[in-house]
Amino acid sequence: MTIASSLQGYYGWPDKLSGVYYGPGSVSTALPKLLSSLGARKALIVTTRSLVGKTQIVKQIESILKDHDVFGATFQEIGEHAPIAGIRRAVKVFRESGCNIIVSIGGGSPTDASKAVLYFAQEETGGPILPQIAIPTTLSAAEYTMGAGYTNDHGQKDRVSSRRLVPAGIILDADLTLPTPERLWLSTGIRALDHAVENLYRPGVPFPIKVLCYSAIADLFKYLPASKVDPQDVEVRQRLQLASWMSIWPTNSERQGSLGLSHSLGHKLGAAYGIPHGITSCLTLAPVVAMKAQTESQENKETLAKVLPYLHIESTGSVDEDVLLVSKSITW
Repeated sequence: MTIASSLQGYYGWPDKLSGVYYGPGSVSTALPKLLSSLGARKALIVTTRSLVGKTQIVKQIESILKDHDVFGATFQEIGEHAPIAGIRRAVKVFRESGCNIIVSIGGGSPTDASKAVLYFAQEETGGPILPQIAIPTTLSAAEYTMGAGYTNDHGQKDRVSSRRLVPAGIILDADLTLPTPERLWLSTGIRALDHAVENLYRPGVPFPIKVLCYSAIADLFKYLPASKVDPQDVEVRQRLQLASWMSIWPTNSERQGSLGLSHSLGHKLGAAYGIPHGITSCLTLAPVVAMKAQTESQENKETLAKVLPYLHIESTGSVDEDVLLVSKSITW
């Protein structure tokens, strides 16, 4: 008897990830708990110049670290797509300041850069890969993965990956997303949509995670427009952070294949032309889904077509046409 490939597989929660805290204002209680449980002696904040210069968020986190006598230093030289030069400088600061944990603040670049810093620091000194606490301010969802993308010396996208690179703690505090520029916030929401859609046909993704992806797609379609109408609605922003989480649910499995063509194109475009990944997803996702109507397996096309009920859109009666309708819905 032959059964669908989605009905057999494996799922394991990441060994390194101790928990995800979420809710407006949660950073004030969640961060001290994580620092204590992870044995923090000194923490390095890894972030961007814009978050330091244009918001009070980094000062707020510094204050919490100082109150618990674990503040080491703040490194703010992480650029878009995490250039390797900044990562090397951060490794040096991490080592020389005697830190044993990183608190990343921001979007995908600080989060991935922090993973790379911990990876290269471990290569230099040996021992275990030290922990990261991720505090995202966008919807890019880099905090849920075991890989770290960065830009190498040749301007090309490179990557390190290990189950030990998954952040040890994640804090989803919607209050901290309020200063995020609208273009960045909404485009990274499309990035999360890209994750959710491409996970539907990604090899090795467990069936329950695909169900979460459908819920993520529904919420992203519902709440991204609502967030554009009222950017100060914290409840909507919190719902979007949870949708981002569902879009690429963390796992310790290294058996999953790479995310699909939309992501591959985005990595090439982003590194070569300095385009943020949220914007590349805006450019690539809908055309890739349209192409899937012609090129994907029947099982994967049916999986994509099942997006329509979550968008309250009636089926056309044709699987191929339904996949095309999903593509059109992304561009509306």
